[in-house]
Amino acid sequence: MPEIKAKQPSRAKRKKRRSFNRPKFCRFCADKEATIDYREPRTLRGFLSDEGKILPRRISGTCAKHQRKLTTAVKRARIIALLPLSSEHVL
Repeated sequence: MPEIKAKQPSRAKRKKRRSFNRPKFCRFCADKEATIDYREPRTLRGFLSDEGKILPRRISGTCAKHQRKLTTAVKRARIIALLPLSSEHVL
């Protein structure tokens, strides 16, 4: 019987991808003067995606305590029309 040789992975497959993972930290824990307020839509927009969705903790890097406050602030700002409900509601 003929021997079956295993295929060698190509050069591109052998090359390992380098990923840069920056350490995530809570912006509100680091800066005690930064506050979460529904009347400040400029700070809240940094925690929204392009579609208008609230970014999760694993992406934004906020701690659980501040993520809860951030979520309620975004929802309150949406109710009084300081923030858009979705990307289609942007003027």
